[in-house]
Amino acid sequence: MASNSGNMKGFYREKKPTTAKKSSKKSPSNAATLGSTAAQTPALVSDGGKPDLKDEYDEKETLLRQFDLNMAYGPCIGITRLARWERAQRLGLNPQPEIQSLLKSGNVQTESLWGGRI
Repeated sequence: MASNSGNMKGFYREKKPTTAKKSSKKSPSNAATLGSTAAQTPALVSDGGKPDLKDEYDEKETLLRQFDLNMAYGPCIGITRLARWERAQRLGLNPQPEIQSLLKSGNVQTESLWGGRI
């Protein structure tokens, strides 16, 4: 079956450049833009008036989160921090003894950083 080149030109029409029309819409004055002085939306502000952009935690939790993120001690999903520390100790991975003392004190969260999120 022979094709005619004239048919192809009709099939693939050339698109002519169009001039961009300027929109008369302006962004609202309270839009979230870089350098905007507008107030923060209520969804990002907590009861205390501080933005909820970062979880607040102390030095103990920071140390435990570093333990959670250290893959040398194996996966931390589906296991408590203390069980993970004990497993690492049994396997001869020498986890920090401070971690065990923090976990046995009972004043810290027993679930890993990813507990309940994944």
